[in-house]
Amino acid sequence: MRSLIAMYQRIGLVPLIIIGLILGVLIGWLAPSVGIALGLLGTLFVGALKAVAPILVFVLVMAAISQHRSGNEVYVKPVLIMYMFGTFLAALTAVGASFLFPTELVLVNTTVEQVPPANLKEVLTNLLMNLVANPVNAIAEANYIGILAWAIIIGFALRQASDTARTVVGDFANAISQVVKWVIALAPFGILGLVANTVAETGFASLAGYARILMVLVGCMLFIALVANPIIVLLKTGKNPYPLVFTCLRESGITAFFTRSSAANIPVNMNLARKLGLHEDTYSVTIPLGATINMAGAAITINVLTLAAAHTLGIEVSFASALLLSLVATISACGASGVAGGSLLLIPLAASLFSIPNDIAMQVVAIGFIIGVIQDSAETALNSSTDVLFTAAADPKYAR
Repeated sequence: MRSLIAMYQRIGLVPLIIIGLILGVLIGWLAPSVGIALGLLGTLFVGALKAVAPILVFVLVMAAISQHRSGNEVYVKPVLIMYMFGTFLAALTAVGASFLFPTELVLVNTTVEQVPPANLKEVLTNLLMNLVANPVNAIAEANYIGILAWAIIIGFALRQASDTARTVVGDFANAISQVVKWVIALAPFGILGLVANTVAETGFASLAGYARILMVLVGCMLFIALVANPIIVLLKTGKNPYPLVFTCLRESGITAFFTRSSAANIPVNMNLARKLGLHEDTYSVTIPLGATINMAGAAITINVLTLAAAHTLGIEVSFASALLLSLVATISACGASGVAGGSLLLIPLAASLFSIPNDIAMQVVAIGFIIGVIQDSAETALNSSTDVLFTAAADPKYAR
């Protein structure tokens, strides 16, 4: 058994994930019943990540704050600036692509069970209320805004505690981090199950009718990931950004693509930030915060699908209204939940800017869920990998 574990570790996590990905596609395609059965592996893996992420964030942030000493600089502010600028740039990119490649939607009548927010005020109110949520409920419900708020408050309070108490908190944080490493080590099996189940259930033909809208969505996300984000990192660091960009996409983006949850990918990003040698006081805050507010992919989804609906209905969109849509999408995307499909429920809010009826907007949301196997996966991969990318860009190890 020890020799098998040693061989498993020697191969490396990323090659094993790629092997699991290829096997998952083959099994889901050639033996759908087996692929569906293997979906349990994926469910268990994502469930484990989601279960450990809230307590990981709470304990790491609390430990980092409690043991922080004056003079130890943190770099949260520049990361937040990059988060907001990157999201707005993504929204503008989506608008430009929608004008260059106008797309008509074949509207469907599928019922969407979730209730979208009525207006921007409701989105912002929910964000503020999450700040003051009961800390136990925040951890149980994976409310990362609330988790961060309480972890910071308790961390500051623990600064007055004895050295022994702070040591215990630090040891507990190390123990949770070790649990995360064990869970991440099982990622190849989880990815195999997720891919096999997805291919077995949806196949490839079901997405053919939505090829054009998918090309616009994924094209925008690739542009942000491979062009816009590297430019931002270059401006911040003055160095060739692509080694860091490809590292983040490979080690964070792949798992995020298949888990389709920024929240579930928080442990993966924490582990990657640690491997990169980043400042723990910084990444313990910016990565969970990024899972909530760094939503370039969500801004793209909101804008592309909203403008596709406007084009389908023959609504003229002026430059001023497109700019307003970009601002609304940037702010609204911060309220997108860190779970699969979170951004889609914000489409009716954006659609209301063009007086698109709510029943039409909800049909667009339904289309989003249909293409979600690609759209939401690519969106989450962009969002989550960018959390680590921008955190690294602000770190003294990379920043100039």
